Amino acid sequence: MKDTVVLITGGTSGIGRACAFEFGRAGAHVVITGRDAVKLAVTIADLTVANIKCHAVQGDVGISADANRAVVETITTFGRLDVLINNAGLSMRAKFADADVKVLEQLMQTNFFGTVYITKAALPYLLASKGTIVGISSIAGYRGLPGRTGYSASKFAMNGFLEALRTELLPQGVNVLTAAPGFTASNIRHTALLADGQTQNDTPRDEEKMMTSEEVAHHLRRAVEKRQRSFVLTNEGKLVVFLNKWLPGLMDKMVLNKFRKEEGEL
Repeated sequence: MKDTVVLITGGTSGIGRACAFEFGRAGAHVVITGRDAVKLAVTIADLTVANIKCHAVQGDVGISADANRAVVETITTFGRLDVLINNAGLSMRAKFADADVKVLEQLMQTNFFGTVYITKAALPYLLASKGTIVGISSIAGYRGLPGRTGYSASKFAMNGFLEALRTELLPQGVNVLTAAPGFTASNIRHTALLADGQTQNDTPRDEEKMMTSEEVAHHLRRAVEKRQRSFVLTNEGKLVVFLNKWLPGLMDKMVLNKFRKEEGEL
């Protein structure tokens, strides 16, 4: 990672922030994006204290112009781009029958099109460096989760996009890594959208029992260094993906029962 340039979307909290420190401490120059100017300033200050060369870009990667600007500022500041980590994302907590369709549209715009926009803008520079494109996906990208129709749809779309892109870029030497962290302690559940589009501001799960964002970031850096094509983290996550492939009918019932028990919302 020494002197490589890493661009991380959604870099002010959770996995994104943890990745900024993980890659930065390994010697990378780090660029983070985020919508909140205050959180960006705090994160950049903390990275600077840790002697990590860094730059912040305020914007929403779900807006094409903001995504393009993030790449332009990365190149202007550091002159190259080696790793793009598509981390910015939203989740939801609502049954489809109750949810405003605009909630699903918002999730697709941020989670899927945000990845598309910034990857498109970054691609010429990643081709030049033979770098790595990372998508922070989810178990919900392999197994649809109740109460999260829009989130699952966006992550399935991300997985398909990255798989196709990986195949296209094989001859050019650009690696594409799809990472499914499993259930991780992060801010995404607190900011999840409810049926009317308002934020949840709470989490129904026991965050203390989950893998930390720092652990995910460590696994991710190792995977980037090894140029892996994919990984799934946590035993629970691996089990869900495996069983869903071979026993999908059973998984329908198991997943529904688990979410009913934990969240009582279905």
